[in-house]
Amino acid sequence: MKVLWVGNNQRFLSDTQKLLKKKGHDVQAISKGSEVSRILSVQNIHVVILDVKMPDITGIEALKKIKRHFPMVQVIMLSRHGTAACAVRSLKFGAADYLFNPVTIEKLLQKVDEALEKRACLEKKIRDIQIRVLEWQFKEIDSHNNDSMNQCFGRLSRP
Repeated sequence: MKVLWVGNNQRFLSDTQKLLKKKGHDVQAISKGSEVSRILSVQNIHVVILDVKMPDITGIEALKKIKRHFPMVQVIMLSRHGTAACAVRSLKFGAADYLFNPVTIEKLLQKVDEALEKRACLEKKIRDIQIRVLEWQFKEIDSHNNDSMNQCFGRLSRP
């Protein structure tokens, strides 16, 4: 699973990236929030850890763009200077979680794992709905005599 870490504190960004990689996460770190959309459009990122304050774009603005164009991406907001109101706004706009810095690496890892689990659950629900739609569309077909149709539905039902 891929994690994109977006923040303005280069040392914290680098140190945390190394720790997340040691724990088995594929992590890419950038410092500009304006680059997020471009990266998400060319890479399969599962979770974005997003600093609320960045020099070129606010975390809320970046969050809105992410959720509008990449709704399956789970976003964890992180802020040293955040407020409860900012946390509420972030959650309202689709953030999976909001953490106040300083945060322990264990807490951050827990939240990344929870976000990955949430995404996996959403993906499974989508697959289940797709299968039901296909079954509904083909319910009129006599699949009892059609081995290839049975094989097709068998393949679709596997994760």
